[in-house]
Amino acid sequence: MATVQLKNVKKIYDNKVTAVHSFNLEIADKEFIVLVGPSGCGKSTTLRMVAGLEEISEGELLIDGQVMNDVEPKDRDIAMVFQSYALYPHMTVYENMAFSLKLKKVPKEEIDKKVREAAAILDITQYLERKPKALSGGQRQRVAIGRAIVRNPKVFLMDEPLSNLDAKLRNQMRAEIIKLRQRIDTTFIYVTHDQTEAMTLGDRIVIMKDGYIMQIGTPQEVFDHPANIFVAGFIGTPQMNFFDAKLEKAGDGWQVKVADAVVPLNADMNAKLDASGVKDMNVTLGIRPEHVSFAAEAGPHTVEGKVDVSEMMGSELYLHVTAGGKDVVLRIPTTDLPVEHRGGIPHGTAVNFTFRPELIHLFDPESEKNLL
Repeated sequence: MATVQLKNVKKIYDNKVTAVHSFNLEIADKEFIVLVGPSGCGKSTTLRMVAGLEEISEGELLIDGQVMNDVEPKDRDIAMVFQSYALYPHMTVYENMAFSLKLKKVPKEEIDKKVREAAAILDITQYLERKPKALSGGQRQRVAIGRAIVRNPKVFLMDEPLSNLDAKLRNQMRAEIIKLRQRIDTTFIYVTHDQTEAMTLGDRIVIMKDGYIMQIGTPQEVFDHPANIFVAGFIGTPQMNFFDAKLEKAGDGWQVKVADAVVPLNADMNAKLDASGVKDMNVTLGIRPEHVSFAAEAGPHTVEGKVDVSEMMGSELYLHVTAGGKDVVLRIPTTDLPVEHRGGIPHGTAVNFTFRPELIHLFDPESEKNLL
């Protein structure tokens, strides 16, 4: 089993474009790390540097304390599962899974034992004699994972392995990867642009943008305490609502003015703001759709808006409301709605809503950093 360290790792291409800037990360033995971010953020490039498929321009990669920068990919004791499966079409499933062991001159009985064990773990024993073209996308992906498992690598690398599958199959395969992780207990580095995958699979997630690390933390940490506006808007579905607001001192405490509402902040937030030495200032207020509450009537703490679109999701209603010139999304359990609105709320209906003050996020509009 293995620890992985990336120390100030950079990737600079020949055209002087820097794809990854000073990437620092320590991955513990048997940890499941997910690199997540939009297309072009440098996550796959980082994974390929760990695999040895891309050269490291600056910095060091260590696996189990050994510097790996100049070690050939085949000698790094890692296995990679690609988005495209990369199976040999002329070989059966069995031959695909056995191929790397044959190259290593592993005895036949041992190859057979390892292939059949991996096939049983992944529930593909019945497909061992088939060719890849006779399999569905999900089955091919299992074969690609099986081919990696048989090698018993120190580190498992996965590059968007589920992005070619339909939504239902993706959910099933995500559960399979969680089960697999429990069975083969090794170090995983997993790349995805899908934040649901990141949140459900990772022990810790690394959120990237434009080649930089924006935040590293457990799924709950990055959801509850986003470091900046980018992370706040990237993690969570539907995404966080943002308002232009004014932070000001009122007596001993702080309050936020947003649209026509005044929201007093709680003692914990007051203490953090006092400790940070902020003054009255313009802020960006962030609030998740599930933390916006319906108000029965207008009051000093409420914002008024008009319903634009209501999306019925069964157990919840996603309500798009225009308030203060912005589109605000409310996520309301259908059980909390009056009976007449259970099927949706008509376009143009006036509604009042307020924020749960303890769940507000405040960002500096210039640095975009979280003030709390």
